[in-house]
Amino acid sequence: MNTRSTPNKAFPRELPVLAVLGLSDPVDGNAEGDWPRLRGMQYATLRRAASTRIITHVAAALAAAMLLLGKIPLPAIALWLVTIAATHWYGCRVDAALTSPERRHVTREEIKAQMVGSIGNALAWAVPLSGLGLWIDPQTQLKLWTVLAMLMAASVILLPAVPMATLLFSAVVGGSSIAWFLISGSYDMAAIAILFVAIVAIGAIEGARRYLVAKIAEAGMVEKDEVVSLLLREFEEGQADWLWQIDTSRRVRSVSPRFAYALNRGAAEAEGVPLVQLVAGAAWETGQFPPSLHDLAERLKRREHFSNLLVRVMIDGQSRWWELSGTPRIDDNGIFDGFRGVGSDVTEARENSDKIAWLARYDTLTGLPNRMMLNETLASALDYADKWRSRCAFLMIDLDRFKAVNDTLGHHVGDQLLARVSERLKEQMSENELCGRLGGDEFAIVVRDASDLAHVERVAQRVIHRLSQPYEVDHHTLFVGASIGSAIGPRDGSSVETLMRNADLALYRAKDMGGNVYRTYEPALHAHAEERRKLEFSLRRALERNEFHVVYQPVVDALSEAVVSFEALLRWNNAEHGAVSPAKFVPLAEDTRLIVPIGEWVLREACREAMNWPTHIRVAVNVSGEQLLDGNFVASVVGALSGSGLAAHRLEIEVTESIFLRDATLARAALEQVMALGCAVALDDFGTGYSSLGYLRKLRFSTIKVDRSFVQGAATGNAESLAIIRAVVAMADSLGMSTTAEGAETEKQVQVIRKLGCRKIQGYFFGRPMDPKDAEALFRTRTYLDNQNVA
Repeated sequence: MNTRSTPNKAFPRELPVLAVLGLSDPVDGNAEGDWPRLRGMQYATLRRAASTRIITHVAAALAAAMLLLGKIPLPAIALWLVTIAATHWYGCRVDAALTSPERRHVTREEIKAQMVGSIGNALAWAVPLSGLGLWIDPQTQLKLWTVLAMLMAASVILLPAVPMATLLFSAVVGGSSIAWFLISGSYDMAAIAILFVAIVAIGAIEGARRYLVAKIAEAGMVEKDEVVSLLLREFEEGQADWLWQIDTSRRVRSVSPRFAYALNRGAAEAEGVPLVQLVAGAAWETGQFPPSLHDLAERLKRREHFSNLLVRVMIDGQSRWWELSGTPRIDDNGIFDGFRGVGSDVTEARENSDKIAWLARYDTLTGLPNRMMLNETLASALDYADKWRSRCAFLMIDLDRFKAVNDTLGHHVGDQLLARVSERLKEQMSENELCGRLGGDEFAIVVRDASDLAHVERVAQRVIHRLSQPYEVDHHTLFVGASIGSAIGPRDGSSVETLMRNADLALYRAKDMGGNVYRTYEPALHAHAEERRKLEFSLRRALERNEFHVVYQPVVDALSEAVVSFEALLRWNNAEHGAVSPAKFVPLAEDTRLIVPIGEWVLREACREAMNWPTHIRVAVNVSGEQLLDGNFVASVVGALSGSGLAAHRLEIEVTESIFLRDATLARAALEQVMALGCAVALDDFGTGYSSLGYLRKLRFSTIKVDRSFVQGAATGNAESLAIIRAVVAMADSLGMSTTAEGAETEKQVQVIRKLGCRKIQGYFFGRPMDPKDAEALFRTRTYLDNQNVA
């Protein structure tokens, strides 16, 4: 662990007089340097000199009192002594606060308080000479001036870092004394006092500057020592590295305990022995050094710097691998003084090189070759086919329905399933085939000799049949299929990249046909890719051409069957492509991030249309992950509400659990801001994603939408679907959330949903997605009015 703290800001290079005095604060401007910390160092001296200052002031006060005794009434002298004590007590309290050990920086207010204390104390000391001078003879006045001069000089000596205290004290005491001498006609004494105060002022400022310069230098040395000590300590505590050092004769010097441990001998035993002799073992006598050790010896001989040099050494007859770095040492006179460097034992890493090489080419989960090894094998097969005028094949495999397993049962079960799939895949391989995992649920097979194309198809069909058999994983019976696309080399591509891309196109075709299908590449598949490109081009212009429109599917109360909300659904009619299915263009919009502007348009359109409905009817708008994670999403919601005049509580944002898999923190923050506006948030397709319960705990959803797959399963009596819906309803009720069952298409499904306790129902049984006018007309029908009365 790195325990190094953040370094302090450097002290200022320049020391302006006003800043040293505390009359200006460069921190407020653009001046460089840590002035607050330097100010703290200044005022830290107040505590160290406190005792001496008290003694000095007590002695001076007693001397002054003795001079005044017999000339001034005793009560007046006593009162003056009390005043001196009071001002000094106040000053000590302020100084104690300023110099508190736990304080690092001193504020301007605290500096002002210290100045006030100095002025108060100075005013008290100005009384004997200036205030009582009329009743004192000139000789006594001269003696009192001597006492005051002593105090001013003592302040310069005792407070070298805080010149402002000295200047204030000298200004008040000296100034009042000068004024008194002038008034009394003692011009010579006034001149002497002026000269003395000036000298005190200059001495205080210059003394403070020199003191601070010395302290800054001292602090710099301390910080450098701390950094060096910290670096050395971190190095010594870090893993297995050690320091080594040799002299001009290449003999080991100053053997550290760690270096001695690496040599497996005592430090005294290794001291003075040639480094190469220590690590050469028996080769020292024969001179038959390993190449790496010979390289080290040559570099030391040539006095060359080297870094991360791998050297094979012999320690007590055992072969080890060291990694050494070294730098020639040059003394102050420029003369070579040996080597110093760092070393570490990397034997374990070296011995694990085979394992590292295996990890670079094999998948850790399944043990199958990974993408890198598949690429290398395919490249080799293409070279062989080109050389011998034969053919090879590349088969790309994608598991059907794997995502549903992974999302519903978790990654642990998904990983186990992938391991079982890999085992079955290896069973189908002969010496002519190599199977591997590309990543996720995608696998591949390289057929080295594909001269018999019928053999390639037999391999594919055999794999599909075997992978489609049921799997028993953690007491779950799982069914997945396999879609396969193939490309033949060099017919369908003479490079690895081309062959894999064309096999991928064939795989997409197999997936489009429903899965569990094998398809080989044909040039017409490029037309399908071209169609997708054209669809994307049209999609980019669809918004500006007003080709989108929104339809609305009703959501009804489960008991009264009264409409409580509508879900806004996007439709696209294009002149070239006709009516494009949302299942086709929505994923394309998400891939190209066109979903963000399109989603904003849907949001505005839905809010505007909802203003034509009764005030208790909500509108639900689906929001994709791209929209939610867009920085302008919340602003777009606010704009849609303000632009339409729709009340925030009538807008419901629908999200799926997949949005949390990308950036859960950002998604949660965006939804919380939407909720703060007063909008509702619904969790769609509940139970088909990952960690649903975690999201319910973190966010206060208004509605949980039960996926249609559970609704259909419950209607057929599927025990698992029934249990899931009951659990969701119970959990939602306990959390104060509503539940909506999706995909209700038959009366039987509706009856089952009601019995299970879902509060709202959505599906074709109550209404298909309809145009805005048809949705608005629902509220004028007799049936709607009767349902509202029942509700």
